[in-house]
Amino acid sequence: MSVASEERAALVHTLRTVGPDAPTVCPGWTTRQLVAHLIARERRPDALLGIGVPRFAERRHRIETQIAAGHSWPELVDRLASGPPPYSPLRWLDRVANIHEMFVHHEDVRRAAGGWTPRALDDGTVGALRRLTRFFAPVLMPGVPARVALLETDGAVLARFGTGPGVTVTGAPGELLLFAFGRNDIRVEFSGNAEVVDAVRRAERRF
Repeated sequence: MSVASEERAALVHTLRTVGPDAPTVCPGWTTRQLVAHLIARERRPDALLGIGVPRFAERRHRIETQIAAGHSWPELVDRLASGPPPYSPLRWLDRVANIHEMFVHHEDVRRAAGGWTPRALDDGTVGALRRLTRFFAPVLMPGVPARVALLETDGAVLARFGTGPGVTVTGAPGELLLFAFGRNDIRVEFSGNAEVVDAVRRAERRF
């Protein structure tokens, strides 16, 4: 089973456990809305366009709302579990397009509940998250107001990007990936001027 498939299965298991009305760390989203977003992304190319292009965002939101309202919770979760259909480009780009989506949104569900702890991840998953962090961090934070270094806990550098005062963010690859995607419920350590660190944490993400 691929890393993306394993992360999808883990997310589906959590969703079946918490139900359709559980909170997520995404503002305004319950688990039902999060699943509708993921289904629209994989099954509606016109909705996928709205993720990266602001002018299509309203259409994406409308499609997600229709999906959320038009299916029972078991149907929604079953559709997510089945993965992208054959016509979806995301089916053939699984390694680069789905690992981060499944991982980040799984953590969005897990970390909305109190008492969460980071999951124990196998070496294959950690390696995949490491590669994705190297790629996504500079892409997602192009206007960050600092010279940011993302370091693993052993000191290995995963990414350097931005200009200005130096800020170091240290943590496991999965935590650093969540930081790159703008999540704040993470286990990382920041080093640098407090005001600059705060500006980095609040920096707008591209997606």
